[in-house]
Amino acid sequence: MKIIGFNFTKISAEKSSAELKQGAKIDANINFLDVKKEDILLSEKDSEALRVLFNFSVKYSNQDEEAEKKSGEKSENNGEVSFKGFFILTVSNEEAKAILKDWKKQEISEFIRVPLFNFILRRCSVRAMQLEEELGLPLHVPLPQISAPQTSETKKE
Repeated sequence: MKIIGFNFTKISAEKSSAELKQGAKIDANINFLDVKKEDILLSEKDSEALRVLFNFSVKYSNQDEEAEKKSGEKSENNGEVSFKGFFILTVSNEEAKAILKDWKKQEISEFIRVPLFNFILRRCSVRAMQLEEELGLPLHVPLPQISAPQTSETKKE
């Protein structure tokens, strides 16, 4: 499997006027919207190109899952960052048939889904963090932090 093309078709970011509370719920989701054969000329005769449409979203809400279940109400959406796009990948003819057959049931097998999720995360997370920073939303992925090394004096305390 080789990814030979990638494009965003929609990038959206919004923050509601309601203040996000400490410990707000942050949900990140990746969904595949469509998988179809792409008609492009490939140099390899035993491979096919597939176009995969996806949606990556990060949603922010103040209510956690337990409170949501107790109240029976959906939590208010306090912000969202989302990306829609597609990528084109080349796979062998056999893999293409299997992927398209699985997609008829709205499924993608794990051997292909995991690398595609990782690819989408790499492409979308950095841009999502830029938009979150600009809107004042908490980052959906914690950044590494550096701490001062402990000296012998601080260890004794």
